[in-house]
Amino acid sequence: MAAIPGNVFQNLSLALYCQQNRQFRTQYCRDCATHNVCNFLPLHGGKLAWNGIFAMHLPTLSIYPGGFVDRGTVYCNAISSANVVPSLQKEDFLKLQNGSDIRGVAVAGIEGEPVTLTDPVSEAIASAFAAWLLDRKKSDSSRKLRVSVGHDSRISAWMLQEAVSLGLANAGLDVVQYGLASTPAMFNSTLTENEEYLCPVDGSIMITASHLPYNRNGFKFFTNAGGLGKGDIKDILEHAANIYSSFTLEGLTASQRKASMSVKRVDYMTIYTSGLVQAVRRAAGNIEKPLEGFHIVVDAGNGAGGFFPGKVLEPLGAVTAGSQFLDPDGMFPNHIPNPEDKAAMKAITQAVLNNKADLGIIFDTDVDRSAAVDSTGRELNRNRLIALMSAIVLEEHPGTTIVTDSVTSDGLTEFIEKKLGGKHHRFKRGYKNVIDEAIHLNSIGKESHLAIETSGHGALKENHWLDDGAYLMVKLLNKLASARASGIGGGSQVLTDLVEGLQEPAVAVEVRLKIDQSHADLKGGFRDYGDAVLKHLENKVDSDPNLQKAPVNYEGIRASGFGGWFLLRLSLHDPVLPLNIEAPSNEDAVMLGLAVLDAVKEFQALDISALLKFVQAS
Repeated sequence: MAAIPGNVFQNLSLALYCQQNRQFRTQYCRDCATHNVCNFLPLHGGKLAWNGIFAMHLPTLSIYPGGFVDRGTVYCNAISSANVVPSLQKEDFLKLQNGSDIRGVAVAGIEGEPVTLTDPVSEAIASAFAAWLLDRKKSDSSRKLRVSVGHDSRISAWMLQEAVSLGLANAGLDVVQYGLASTPAMFNSTLTENEEYLCPVDGSIMITASHLPYNRNGFKFFTNAGGLGKGDIKDILEHAANIYSSFTLEGLTASQRKASMSVKRVDYMTIYTSGLVQAVRRAAGNIEKPLEGFHIVVDAGNGAGGFFPGKVLEPLGAVTAGSQFLDPDGMFPNHIPNPEDKAAMKAITQAVLNNKADLGIIFDTDVDRSAAVDSTGRELNRNRLIALMSAIVLEEHPGTTIVTDSVTSDGLTEFIEKKLGGKHHRFKRGYKNVIDEAIHLNSIGKESHLAIETSGHGALKENHWLDDGAYLMVKLLNKLASARASGIGGGSQVLTDLVEGLQEPAVAVEVRLKIDQSHADLKGGFRDYGDAVLKHLENKVDSDPNLQKAPVNYEGIRASGFGGWFLLRLSLHDPVLPLNIEAPSNEDAVMLGLAVLDAVKEFQALDISALLKFVQAS
């Protein structure tokens, strides 16, 4: 049996292989070195997508030619007495739903966060997705349905990939593992026509939890129609609970052996990245190296986006020296891989300035979100990124509607509608909500070509409404390349000029008002309580001559006054009421905060300390 050095895990309680809740899967643990490591599954056409998975997760290990791991003394303990899996109820599965995603705790080691995304749970979810897919896509007699499986850099990714692959294979589907991949690539694999790479697949699963801490993981599901919706996820989880209830240790052990020949591995990222390269070349009139002379640095945050400099920018001629945190590391040692995070944006800004680069690009963990920094260190994220993308899209599609989430600024509305001549349709938070709304508008004859959130999720009609952080950055590169081809210099100034005139608030604040779910006032659940708070605030706004309720609003209560605005809404998933305030001065922001405070202070289960701190400190 392979040995794993204990110092690698630090305080993770043997996170990767020996979690206590996984001990019933004893044969899986006992065979982890011999069956799943050194005896690789058949390759397809010599195309290997195995990007050093052990090196990715356990960078300090020494892996010998036979596949065994040496230099350590900690072993997986085989416990053969268990013959059934731990009991779980349907409610336990439904708790894993996070909108249109599935997320849970996959690694032990953090107090108060028990593992919920075990191997058998993951296998059951994959089997339920297989059943969902088989119900909607009838395979012909020539081949089974195919599902691609990929993952980001999280330390639990390899184990979950194996569990998911078992669930799919035992449901009668062919499995194509991509190894380290991006979320956009996984969806793209349902569209690509390339039988050599086993494409298109009929469905796809991405193993990721975006920017959440190292102990979390989850799943995103795709078909060629796009990502699955909330109702689909609920159906899959309910069915997974039924599948899980029939699991036994003996059955799980047998399924592992039975499924092995249904799994192949393919280097799909080569296909995906070549498409990005060709998109930029086309925009520049088919010039081979349209970014020659540009210096562009990338911060991948130790997620899955480390491919971008070498596979996209350098083939286009760009210099990428100074790019950072490209190596996948699921402990995220440098900063949270999140374009909304201040430390992350500071890191890429400093890299641009230190290297005197023309442009900086930063991705989140699974590359479905992104942001940029111009040569002066100006951040192009949140409202600025939306303004920039709106300017590019409206040049190509004059008058089109830009769909955004609910927390975008009034200044952005004015910029899109008055300067760019487009329409701004502010909708609900949640990237799937925004994308689905854009698709809906097109279906009723209201043209929309861009759906984008302040979080950095952005999807374009031309790209099959895929929220693809890499493709968003390609649109920026297209602008640089086409400007260079037209004889226009100035580097990233071409991009900066596009957001000239965007009015930005002097003060932008978000405070989170938490609902205490154990409070006696909470009778019908936190959603009912949150709705009651919002209704009371709405009545207060209606009676306040200093405030004007937004005439069109799809989420929470949005009102303008004192030269600014506020939005109080109920979180999509958590017992929290986020409050966003934007104003031309600190005093005006406080006045808006006080108006909200006056309405919500009587709700005893609502923690208003953050709001009190804001209005008092100001």
